[in-house]
Amino acid sequence: MPMWWSAPVAMLSTLFLVSVSFGQDEIDSGEQLIKDFLRGTSTISGRFEQQLVDANNNVIEESGGTLDIRRPGRFRWVYDDPYEQILVADGLNMWSYDVELEQVMVKAQSDALRSTPALLLGGSGDVLEEFNIDGAIEYRGVQWVQLRPKNTGSSFYKVELGFTDGQLSRMLFGDNLDQTTLIALVDVSFNEPIADVVFRFTPPDGVDVVGAPVAEPVSDL
Repeated sequence: MPMWWSAPVAMLSTLFLVSVSFGQDEIDSGEQLIKDFLRGTSTISGRFEQQLVDANNNVIEESGGTLDIRRPGRFRWVYDDPYEQILVADGLNMWSYDVELEQVMVKAQSDALRSTPALLLGGSGDVLEEFNIDGAIEYRGVQWVQLRPKNTGSSFYKVELGFTDGQLSRMLFGDNLDQTTLIALVDVSFNEPIADVVFRFTPPDGVDVVGAPVAEPVSDL
């Protein structure tokens, strides 16, 4: 297991099984931590390292890459290991480019990101209305906050965000296939300017495009 993950997978994937014991104080502190993050963070840039863990706590996939987020509504998430995939939210559309398959999928961003973990990172200030906060707990110097989407049709049943000294450093997503995604942020900078071009995407020539992008509304003159 990579050294960047500071706790055993088994502990992280069961960290919040006792969440029913959390009182209102824990819920309030978790909500405040999330609100402070949303209010105080406009951009995030850096690298990430990711593990996908099955129901038996076996690591079944490891990957990594770069991320750029500018709130609200824009992010670029690039996997460069072990395969190349580019995910771009440009404010209107969500683009997913699989380099090896030479295929681009596009759909309206509002539909693609509804009640997903990405909404928490790149959404607007009212994003918390889409989630219930179950509680917060500190483990090995990381303050963890658990949220659950209100939309029961979401592909994720829980999201856990880890903060170190008030800054986002870890993420854990539990999906409806009993798999857990663990993400560590590495060499991350906050609130540094990110150019508009980072969040633009044009399908390369010759690739298959599945779906139709939403057009920019034409303003009345």
